Amino acid sequence: MSKAANGMFSTDSGWAKASGLPKETLSRLKRNPSCDLQTLAALAQTAGYTLVAVPATVQDGEHLPNAFGREYEDDLLDLCASGSVDPDVWRAHGPGFFMGGLAVLLASARGFERERYLRLAETLHPGISTPEVFALWLKLSPLRAARFLPMARRRRGLA
Repeated sequence: MSKAANGMFSTDSGWAKASGLPKETLSRLKRNPSCDLQTLAALAQTAGYTLVAVPATVQDGEHLPNAFGREYEDDLLDLCASGSVDPDVWRAHGPGFFMGGLAVLLASARGFERERYLRLAETLHPGISTPEVFALWLKLSPLRAARFLPMARRRRGLA
């Protein structure tokens, strides 16, 4: 956050003041790198960040579809081709973690509207678009991105 704030504010005291905090706040944090959540949230918001709580771990199989076969994959491809970003429609297709990861995957592909799919992803599973959580999704997901994305693009008429 401090790199972003450095580009926005000329001094640490300016960042603190814009966050509604005493000017000494950041000096204190350099000596004692611990603070309350309210202070951290104020600094984050002013620097253009949002704090998100995400599950520390997702166990193998937890938050994933019970079964993943050709028929289910075909249903997912139809969903992706539809262009729908209705969270209720997506939730009907699978667990929030899995479906949120799929939305992040689409957000990274040409032909899918990045911001719309990232908003959908965060609605389905807050924090899924962070690199650490999405990396976990890629590791655990039965869906293979390198195979699925070209099929989704073709189904959408983008190939």
